[in-house]
Amino acid sequence: MTQLTPLSRRDDVLDFLLNRRSRPAKTLTTPVPDQSDLEVILTAAARSPDHGKLEPWRFLVMGREACSRLGALSHTIGQTRDIAPEKIAKSAMAFEEAHLVVAVIASPTPSEKVPETEQVLSAGAVCLAMVNGALASGWGANWLTGWQAMDRAFLDQGLELAPHEFVAGFIHLGTETRTPPDRPRPDIAKLTTWVDE
Repeated sequence: MTQLTPLSRRDDVLDFLLNRRSRPAKTLTTPVPDQSDLEVILTAAARSPDHGKLEPWRFLVMGREACSRLGALSHTIGQTRDIAPEKIAKSAMAFEEAHLVVAVIASPTPSEKVPETEQVLSAGAVCLAMVNGALASGWGANWLTGWQAMDRAFLDQGLELAPHEFVAGFIHLGTETRTPPDRPRPDIAKLTTWVDE
C-alpha cells in the first residue's frame, strides 16, 4: 500500500497568489504568447474543478484580425441596443486594441448529477486559472466580459456559439507595458464568519 505524504508548503506559490494582480487589457501589447506558450496556459486553466468531468467549457482563441472584426461588430450591434455611445466605444476598443484574446465559452451539459449553476461556476474558475497561468508564465492578462458576453446577436454572429452557450470571460493576453498600482483589497475580517459548533 502506498503511503501518502502531506503536501509541502509552497511559499513561492502563496506569495504569487497573495500578490497577483491582473494587468489592464488596454496596457497589453505585443509580443503575445505563441501557440506553445498558450497551450501551457490553457492546460493549467483546464485543471479547474469540474464536478462530473463534464468539461462544460471550451476555448476560442482569437488573434489580431478576429479581434478587429469583433470590435467592428461591437459598434454595429451596440448601436441597435439601449447602450450609451461611450460604453459602446469603450467595449469595442477592448477588441480593437487587442492582439490576442481567449474566449472561455460556458457550454453547460444536461446532467442529473451536476446542476447548470455549478457548471457555470466551473467556467468562471477556468477564467481565473487562465489569468493566473498567464501571469505565472510571465505574460500580462486580464479577464473581461462586457455586454457582448451575453448579447445573443454578438454571440451568434461574432463567435458562432450554440444557443445554450455564452462567454464566461474574454481573457486578454500580451506583454504588459506598465505595472499597475495595487488597488484596495477586501477586508477579510468583515467578510468572514467563523463557525465552530
